Amino acid sequence: MNKELKRVVVTGMGAITPLGNSVPECWNGIINGKSGVSMITKFDTSHFKTKFAAEVKDFNASDYFEKNEARKYDLFTQYAVAATQEAIHNAGLDFNKLNRNKIGVIWGSGNGGIQTFQEQLEEFFKGNKQPRFNPYFIPKIIADIPSGVISIRYGLRGLNFSTISACASSNTAIIDAYNYIRLGKADIIITGGSEAAINESGIGGFNAAKALSTFNEDPAKASRPFDVKRDGFVMGEGAGSMILESLDSAQARGAAIIAEIAGAGMAADAYHLTGTHPEGEGAYLGMMDALDDAGINALQIDYINAHATSTNLGDESELKAIERVFGSCVDLHISGTKSMTGHLLGAAGAIEAIISIKAIQDNIVPPTINTSEVEETYKDRFNLTLGHAVKKEINFAMSNTFGFGGHIATTIFKKYTQEG
Repeated sequence: MNKELKRVVVTGMGAITPLGNSVPECWNGIINGKSGVSMITKFDTSHFKTKFAAEVKDFNASDYFEKNEARKYDLFTQYAVAATQEAIHNAGLDFNKLNRNKIGVIWGSGNGGIQTFQEQLEEFFKGNKQPRFNPYFIPKIIADIPSGVISIRYGLRGLNFSTISACASSNTAIIDAYNYIRLGKADIIITGGSEAAINESGIGGFNAAKALSTFNEDPAKASRPFDVKRDGFVMGEGAGSMILESLDSAQARGAAIIAEIAGAGMAADAYHLTGTHPEGEGAYLGMMDALDDAGINALQIDYINAHATSTNLGDESELKAIERVFGSCVDLHISGTKSMTGHLLGAAGAIEAIISIKAIQDNIVPPTINTSEVEETYKDRFNLTLGHAVKKEINFAMSNTFGFGGHIATTIFKKYTQEG
């Protein structure tokens, strides 16, 4: 027997980002066009082509963990726990009054504990290849650990797993959470993603792939989505956490509802290991699937938070896909907020979902910064919200994420109204 799908709402959000270690700090930086990019402090970059990134600042593990507990976890897990703590607090969740068997965790990460993996191999080779690995080595590196740690910390016994779809990982996690809740498999799911890949392996690997910007002379302006002089993405790090729950659950506990998930879509480019389809085929299919799932037409979307990594092929293929879905629509505002946060890889979708929801809450379109000369083909076809935030009524916002391997994930959020 087919059950009626439940409505899914957002009741809490948390963030650890290069612009600040809370949602208000991050959002304040976003709407004021602040760049979180600067020279790398985590390691010596003298032998690297790229010497800058969007690092998290002033993160103190002791604010979130008991003494010696943090050493059990790689930084990407620490970020996940910290962001989730804020999300739970903001959602007003009291787990003692809820059925923990119906509360789950779905978390995304593209790289997992890459810092731990690097450090342990360095120690291995320094020690004449003696097998003296840290007993926490394996749990620190595998990508599912944040979902497990969050579950254990709060005693949540509902569904629990992780998603890996490269830079679409956390958006995929959000979509999975949305689907499980509307099917009635959970009342509440903590979802999002985290990443901590600003190290020699992360920067060196992406440099070798010629994916990173090398605009070392002015790092704060290096991420330039849609600009003719863009030369690659800027690595970022951090975490975004969201509390999703059924409308029934939220109403029963008197929760303040932030926004509603209207629909979601997923697809594949089926084209190249690391490059997007030149015509944006997967992006087009993902956006169309999301619109169909939401039961709305393209003209109802007020704002798109584009994937917009500032890579030559990626930005152009996304705009081609957007034009195919929406036409040349100057009334539709688009922005590339990675120009401020950098690219948080597997955590990008979660942070950009939060940004999209804040845009709906405050009726503000975030800007795309650093872009001074848009590709000639697209100069007058889109409103890319260059330089400054714009006040605008936003009822529906779309967030795109794409990952190596051709993974496509698109979510649509909307203003919550009681009637739906």
